[in-house]
Amino acid sequence: MSRVASDFRVLLVEDDPHLGAGLAENLRAEGYTVEHLTDGLRALEWLQRESCDLIVLDVMLPGMDGFTLCRTLRERGVVTPVLFLTARGDPADRVRGLEAGGDDYLAKPFHLQEFLLRVRAILRRWEWYRNASATPATAVLRFGGNEVDFRAFRGRSWNGEVHELTEKEAMILKVLSERPGEIVSREDLLERVWGYDVYPSTRTVDNFVLRLRKRFERDPANPQHFLTVWGVGYRFLLEPES
Repeated sequence: MSRVASDFRVLLVEDDPHLGAGLAENLRAEGYTVEHLTDGLRALEWLQRESCDLIVLDVMLPGMDGFTLCRTLRERGVVTPVLFLTARGDPADRVRGLEAGGDDYLAKPFHLQEFLLRVRAILRRWEWYRNASATPATAVLRFGGNEVDFRAFRGRSWNGEVHELTEKEAMILKVLSERPGEIVSREDLLERVWGYDVYPSTRTVDNFVLRLRKRFERDPANPQHFLTVWGVGYRFLLEPES
C-alpha cells in the first residue's frame, strides 16, 4: 500500500536561514513532517536518537560538512536516503557527494518545483524497495549458496563470510533478482535505483556490480551469477548455467 506524504518524516539540514525556512515551509505544505537543523554535528546527534525517511543535506555546514556527515552515517550503517544541496555545481563535486553515499544532488540556485519533484522521486524509490522486501518470501534472496536479507542490508556468502550491504548494492540486487535470467540494462538500473539523471555515467552501475561479485561470486573474475551482457547491461542467475 502506498504511503501518503504525511507518513514521511524529512530531516532538513540547511544553515541558510531564509532558504531553510522556505524549504521547510514548502515541505510541510506538501504534507511532510519536517525537522529543520542548521549544524552538521547537531544533525548527527539527532540521527543517533531519531529516525526519518529522507535527509535533505546542505554540503557547506558548520560543525561537520555534508559530505563527511553522509559518509559517517553510511559507515555506521544508516541507509536513509540523502538529497544533497550545494552551491557548487561542479561535476566532480556531484560525483563526490554521490560516492559519499548520497542519492541525489541538487545545485543552488534551483527551482522549488524541481526540489519537490526530487524529494518525491527519492521517496518513491525507497517505498518500492520497502514494499518489494516486505514479506518473508521477498525479504530474503538465496542463490548459489549465498543469502541476502534485504531488510537488514546484510548478506552471507557461500563461504560463510558476512557482508554489510550499502543501500545501493541492496537495491541493485533487488532489481536484478526481480528479473532472474532477463537482461537488465544499465539505464534501467540507474532509473530504478538512482533516478536516471543523477549520475553522469552508467559506469557507476558497473562499479556496484563489481562489488556484488566480490562478495558473492566464488570466482569474481569468472562470474556465474552476475553476468555482463556487453554493451547492454547485466543478467542475474540464481544458479550457474550448465
